Amino acid sequence: MDGIKEIADSFGAELKHRLPKQRKTQRTKLALLVATMLDVRSANLMELAAGLPREADRTGPLGNAKRYMRYQWITRLLGNPLVISDEIMEPFSREVLERAAAGGQPIVLILSKVSDRHQVLMLALRCGERALPLAWRVEETGGAIGFEKALLDAVVSWLPEQATVRLMGDRFYGTADLIGWCQECEWDYRLRLKGNLVMFDGADKTTTGKCARDRVYSLENVDLTGRRARTHIGIIHDPGHAEPWIIAMSEKPSYLRTLEYADRWGIEPMFSDFKSRGFGIEDTQLRYADRLDKLILVMSLALYVAVSTGQAVHHPTPSEKKVPRTSPGKSPEAEPPGSPEESAASSS
Repeated sequence: MDGIKEIADSFGAELKHRLPKQRKTQRTKLALLVATMLDVRSANLMELAAGLPREADRTGPLGNAKRYMRYQWITRLLGNPLVISDEIMEPFSREVLERAAAGGQPIVLILSKVSDRHQVLMLALRCGERALPLAWRVEETGGAIGFEKALLDAVVSWLPEQATVRLMGDRFYGTADLIGWCQECEWDYRLRLKGNLVMFDGADKTTTGKCARDRVYSLENVDLTGRRARTHIGIIHDPGHAEPWIIAMSEKPSYLRTLEYADRWGIEPMFSDFKSRGFGIEDTQLRYADRLDKLILVMSLALYVAVSTGQAVHHPTPSEKKVPRTSPGKSPEAEPPGSPEESAASSS
């Protein structure tokens, strides 16, 4: 517990330096929850509550008064509309972007969803073998989040002057709208396309998938979909791979330029800080978009602390350890009876 409080005090001072106008109560609570997240490394609020170094006096319905009250303290913080993720992340994101641009190489940004259970779209900076979150959007929708212009616009204003950017996006976001946006902003891009997209090459009409089957590996200045988004396309279908890479790109295609899409390949390991080997975001029982947004904020800030202090976030896999990781005394994944999360789940 003392270790958590020490980290909270240190990170609270960092928040005060970066966000001098932030309210003291918000800063103190956020710093304490970030430090607890770094120690517990779980998206389950009851597990976070068990590790939170905070006293509580009232009795809750689980028979564990302190843990339940700490849980309520966490949910109040996550539900606070004055905690705005973009505002808090901005100084941290600006710093890592400036550092990435200092070497003169293109800044590699990755656009991807980070959870299969929740509609979370994140823009992250590739940093070695991990992805550092810059900004994200959480939507209450039955389908996948589409092109989020507001998300990209927010990060554009944080970029250093004269920085060159290469955007990597998976095939959920390889769209005419995103291609047009990148061209307007003069961003380099490598965006994976679906195989069913209609494509116009002069007077000829075909699909991206048919070009891959016909072993057409390079297409210049073709128009995609009815929007007629003009772009270059490179295609790779290496032996042993079930599907080809069909990559829209800003430069004239070649094998090596198409292969640069591999900069976002292995996206699951890069985002594992958030998933099963890290904080376990897919295990959260939260249903409300605003609370999930702030839980991701806490995880992101904890990741920044871990990176700055050289700490590992990953839990070892069973093959990497002799004894499975267990946490005596932790509750099941379900949230407590009567909680907003359980009510939302039962009504859906």
